[in-house]
Amino acid sequence: MSRAEAAPFAYEGLDRVIHEKARLGLLTSLIAHPKGLAFGDLKQLCGLTDGNLSRHLQVLQEAGLVEIRKGYDGNRPQTTCGLTAAGRSRFLDYLAVLERVVRDAAEAAERAPEAAGRPQPA
Repeated sequence: MSRAEAAPFAYEGLDRVIHEKARLGLLTSLIAHPKGLAFGDLKQLCGLTDGNLSRHLQVLQEAGLVEIRKGYDGNRPQTTCGLTAAGRSRFLDYLAVLERVVRDAAEAAERAPEAAGRPQPA
């Protein structure tokens, strides 16, 4: 028996680097914008402070999920961020596991509607 069969609800593919709320939002923003986003745009889309955004981007960059490019827009410095090819692949794999979690939970809830809202006997 494989580990997946022995522990079907272990969800090994839920990556802790991605699963954090802010990083999940960042990766979702970046997958929706394949050309990348400016730091300020990411900050606004995800509702993060400069410091929080910088720290989460650093974690994602160290994991090889995003690339951070420093450059200029005219005379103004600009930081842009985008998914790496590996980051895109890893995020899509993560989403497939997350879909399985949602499907499993919905199926379990449908199988036991009579138990909804009532404590289970010990």
